[in-house]
Amino acid sequence: MPKARKEKFREGREKFKTMHNVFDEFANRTIFKLITEGHFRGLESPISIGKESNVFSALTKDNRRVIVKIYRLETCDFNKMYDYIKNDPRYANLKRKKRKVILAWVQREYRNLMEAREAQVNVPIPITFSNNVLVLEFVGRGDEIAPKLKDNIPENKKQFFDKIIENMGKLYEHGLVHADLSAFNILNFEESPVFIDMSQATTLNDPRAEEFLERDVRNICNFFSKHGLKVKEEIIIKKIKTHAKEEIIIKKIKTHANNKE
Repeated sequence: MPKARKEKFREGREKFKTMHNVFDEFANRTIFKLITEGHFRGLESPISIGKESNVFSALTKDNRRVIVKIYRLETCDFNKMYDYIKNDPRYANLKRKKRKVILAWVQREYRNLMEAREAQVNVPIPITFSNNVLVLEFVGRGDEIAPKLKDNIPENKKQFFDKIIENMGKLYEHGLVHADLSAFNILNFEESPVFIDMSQATTLNDPRAEEFLERDVRNICNFFSKHGLKVKEEIIIKKIKTHAKEEIIIKKIKTHANNKE
């Protein structure tokens, strides 16, 4: 690397460490790796700072915004993470070691987002991940990120509620349950719901999957009930499961027909 370029890189690194000293050296190295790979050119501003992760907006070389989610390695509740992930058959051989669990957790969110997109569920596009850092599509307009549902009640509550249930049905049909769905992790983007925080999402093979589905439905129904919508949990759960079974049967019939051709 030329001397001038080395010096510029070193200055940028020191500036980054000063501005973002909430991160440890491992996170710093991972972020710089993603920068050098061209996924973004630097963190812009904080979206949220929590015990589990720090979420920032960042700019790409062509001035598009992305979301950079950095999971904390020291203050994460990895025991809670392990309780969710241990029954996921996709991570059956995962050892109960803190760093391994957290890094698997980040990979799991990326993987769940990819599967949700495949199922045509409205979630941010996953761009890439490395170690404890996840890069996602920025959902919003300009420099304004879409607000969470809890902070921005939709004008047409019934329509918004129906869209949430439709997305839950698509996810269930694809073999997944969000497992932590509430007004805190649904964005209201121009009167349409966008599911976020997909790291908890698990397959229907998880023995607690039905429990998670019922809890998700309860959270959503309780929120909209408080805002004047008359909804019944039992009917919604039945609707999600019935629709999913019908769609699975239709797909099997189509596949069989295509095979015969």
